[in-house]
Amino acid sequence: MPARSQRLVTLVLIGSAFLTGIDLFIVNVAFDDIGRDFAARGAAPTLSQLSWVLNAYAVVFAALLVPMGRLTDRYGRKAGFVAGVVVFTAASAACGFSTDVWQLVAFRALQAVGAAAMTPASLGLLLAALPVERKAPAARLWALTGALAAALGPAVGGSLVQLSWQWAFWINLPVGVLLVVGAVRFVPDVRHNDGAPRPDLAGAALVALAVGALVLGLVQGGEWGWSSAGVLASFGASVLAAAAFVRRSRHHASPVVDPALLRVPSFTWASVTTLVFHVGFGAALLAGILWMQQVWEYSALRTGLAVALGPLLVPVTSILVHRLLPRVRPGTLVVTGSLLAALGAVVMATSLSSTPSYWTTVVPGWALIGIAVGLALPNLVASATSGLPPAQASTGGGVVTMARQVGLVLGVSVLVAIVGTQAPSVESFRTAWWVVAGASLLAAVSATAIERRPAPRRRAEVAPV
Repeated sequence: MPARSQRLVTLVLIGSAFLTGIDLFIVNVAFDDIGRDFAARGAAPTLSQLSWVLNAYAVVFAALLVPMGRLTDRYGRKAGFVAGVVVFTAASAACGFSTDVWQLVAFRALQAVGAAAMTPASLGLLLAALPVERKAPAARLWALTGALAAALGPAVGGSLVQLSWQWAFWINLPVGVLLVVGAVRFVPDVRHNDGAPRPDLAGAALVALAVGALVLGLVQGGEWGWSSAGVLASFGASVLAAAAFVRRSRHHASPVVDPALLRVPSFTWASVTTLVFHVGFGAALLAGILWMQQVWEYSALRTGLAVALGPLLVPVTSILVHRLLPRVRPGTLVVTGSLLAALGAVVMATSLSSTPSYWTTVVPGWALIGIAVGLALPNLVASATSGLPPAQASTGGGVVTMARQVGLVLGVSVLVAIVGTQAPSVESFRTAWWVVAGASLLAAVSATAIERRPAPRRRAEVAPV
């Protein structure tokens, strides 16, 4: 493929990472305004109910990522990518017309269906279109584009919310249209495993049930009581669904997660680290936003500008590190990033104050966390996917992104469990930041195994499915 065509294909496909990344951060900034608007209409949602605006998206996205990756591997990544962008864009429009929190939650779930189709297909198409020597840099660029969207998202979201929170979703429409046109015109199709059996959709349902039930118990624990029948039943259902999923995966001809993928050490440990790291990141992001809006009474715009510092440091850090330290192993950078994230959370926990003081309270810890994400996130994606064969690229990318989404939803759920049933206080949010520090330390421990055994020079053998 000519260099110009490669650039156009890359531009279109990393656009999907930009779209989903900017959506996540805009919705976080709009969170408080959504609650106030629904309250003004006579149906005031609790923080637990509002959290499902984030969690429903993340649960459905996580459950469908790998099956959608398998379907696009089998039937055509280009068709899956275009269909996913269309569904995501249409659902974004519908989100803006929602009249109550549960209607919004339903459209967010539909939005997640589209995102689950386009995300693994975009990475698979990108890796298939490039020569071998450009695959790992392309995977980092794909991840870095999401980070760039995260840097722009808070400020863009804060500006849009000044008009109305609906524009936090409607902004996706022009981007989605451009992606569809670009994909149809420039992106070549790729498919593998035409004769393979269909992916295990029942297994995907079990993933959704396991994660959703766990989230329900965590979110409602404070309101229902941690020993209540509802919470215990939620946790029990989660355990049973997870066990059924593991058993089904061992016996199904085309399981959601191919056991052969787990025999690639770098892939397995990068996926585990991705999940744990994003537990802390998901809690940190929402904690910072809620604190500034609910305690310091910042506007959405001011909060967006304040939060933007951390995400802005993500692409800057990643670019500088790969230019200045090109020979440092990805696993080492992930460990370093996780440790810096833990340090940033400790700084936030120890400096937190109910008196607004952005430069001394937020900037030091938040800047450290932004640098940490810039070190960890692109290298997690590159570590997980660079050793996989082309036939499994979309599926592998889907597993890693699934791990990220599960981590985010667990992080939000833990935060809601800590602060959701009480008035905002220094003590409750300080506890949340200590939890972020603990999750980041666990991520550093698991990241040490990413390159414990050097990867073989030849491509890892993973059975086709």
